[in-house]
Amino acid sequence: MKSQFVSPICPKFGNKSCPPTNRHFHIRVIMYSIMIGAMFITIFGNLVIIISISHFKQLHSPTNFLILSMATTDFLLGLVVMPYSMVRSVESCWYFGDGFCKFHTSFDMMLSLASIFHLCSIAIDRFYAVCYPLHYTTTMTISMIKWLLAFCWSAPALLSFGLVLSKANVSVSALTCVGDCQIAVNQSWVLVDFLLFFIPTLVMIVLYSKIFLIAKHQARQIESLSNKIGRCSDSYQDRVARRERKAARTLGVAVLAFLISWLPYFLDVITDAFLGFITPTCVYEILVWVAYYNSAMNPLIDAFFYPWFRKAIKLIVTGKVLRENSSTVNLFSG
Repeated sequence: MKSQFVSPICPKFGNKSCPPTNRHFHIRVIMYSIMIGAMFITIFGNLVIIISISHFKQLHSPTNFLILSMATTDFLLGLVVMPYSMVRSVESCWYFGDGFCKFHTSFDMMLSLASIFHLCSIAIDRFYAVCYPLHYTTTMTISMIKWLLAFCWSAPALLSFGLVLSKANVSVSALTCVGDCQIAVNQSWVLVDFLLFFIPTLVMIVLYSKIFLIAKHQARQIESLSNKIGRCSDSYQDRVARRERKAARTLGVAVLAFLISWLPYFLDVITDAFLGFITPTCVYEILVWVAYYNSAMNPLIDAFFYPWFRKAIKLIVTGKVLRENSSTVNLFSG
């Protein structure tokens, strides 16, 4: 969630503008290159996930529907939010009008919070799949997934647009400038923002801790059984259990990447609100883009851990996805 302090620079607005920060041309080129790279990976990588899960019937599962929805949030962040944030970060000026500024800020906050809720929902799904496999199909039904997705989208939307339009979270003591698109969040709401990050994160850590302990116990049981019967245990149940544990490990890595990306930003925001917004603009922008890069990391994590994802990329890039009956291709084959 982007709770931003006011420190933009927009010299074209004259004396009412914030003091300018001059950047050399080559610095701006480097900044644009890094940010465009992040946007490309975010948009293309998450689009591949969206197409893959939507098109290939083999990927139609409750977990993957959650991943599809989370990829949609990351895709929209790369397509709608990051380009305008890039111009603001490099040029230190908002050129797109006050109305779009409110939409941009609301959408930014909404997608950031939606990502947190999606990750938490996926952790709950994995918890039931690994820890209660016999009850998973009756608990994590399509209807339950729909309710989770409705909450993951509606709650962030109502909160984000409501706060931005009402200005309930704005600090009246912060100095503002003409030509900016930033919000100085007051101390009350910055604590709420942090709790909205901290509570789902705590839930994810607790659930994944239990998942890894049970998965480790299951692996030992399978190994023990294999040793007793003198051959590898490769029943359907064993294959499913291994696949569920691998999915849990992969999503655990995604949660770790999320923490690495977002924790510095939230810690800076909450301390900054109580210290008079003293963080330098360049430091703050770096933290913002480190958080943005989390949306680019998720497709890279999938590409690294999932062979089916790499196969889907090949089918999409080569155009084979357009062939008749391509939706029934076996992505889990060698």
